[in-house]
Amino acid sequence: MVGYEVATAGDGLEGLQTFGEVNPDLVILDLMLPELDGYGVCEKLRIRTSIPILMLSAIDDVSQKIACLQLGADDYMVKPFSPKELIARIGCLLRRRAGIDQGKAKEIPVNNLLVAGDLRIDRNRRKVYRGVEQIRLTEVENSLLEVLVDNAGKPIDRSKILKHIWGYSPEKHSETQLVDVHVCRLRCKIETDPKNPELILTCRGKGYMFQHLNERQGQSLPVVI
Repeated sequence: MVGYEVATAGDGLEGLQTFGEVNPDLVILDLMLPELDGYGVCEKLRIRTSIPILMLSAIDDVSQKIACLQLGADDYMVKPFSPKELIARIGCLLRRRAGIDQGKAKEIPVNNLLVAGDLRIDRNRRKVYRGVEQIRLTEVENSLLEVLVDNAGKPIDRSKILKHIWGYSPEKHSETQLVDVHVCRLRCKIETDPKNPELILTCRGKGYMFQHLNERQGQSLPVVI
């Protein structure tokens, strides 16, 4: 009915093999898999790819959700769930990926380089560098960074970030931990000292804020204090 082409696997090892053969646009991964569980599959996939990974589990446990997200999963759903919700989550992840691919296909002549110390954010190509070394971000991390940069100097509520990136509003406070974990992962990759961040700041009671940006000759330069 939805029109997706689906490839399935009966265990984690078969899943990794199928991934290499099919090269899918998105992975739906159950935690309780034989041979190699969902944690192991997710970890190995993240070494190979940045495509969206949606984790499924029958256990509604916050620590388990955080563990999955820290391994690089983009979203987490607890069984049982509505098929419509699953389709909506898949659609949101795929639309983000489609938008990224369309952006890569366009030639954008405008210089859109953000510089913060030795950190450079190339928004045209969705790449981030420290010095000459590229920092590898997942698609969700790239989208999160873009949202923060687009609203630089202004606090963004966790609920708004969740709605913008994942496509749904939190029904309970614990769902906003999805945002917290990805912010933590992003800080670990782009901050010089993730425990004392200078770029992505926590605004208590308000959410997160990227440092203020000044426009100069087509470039946006963060003011790092």
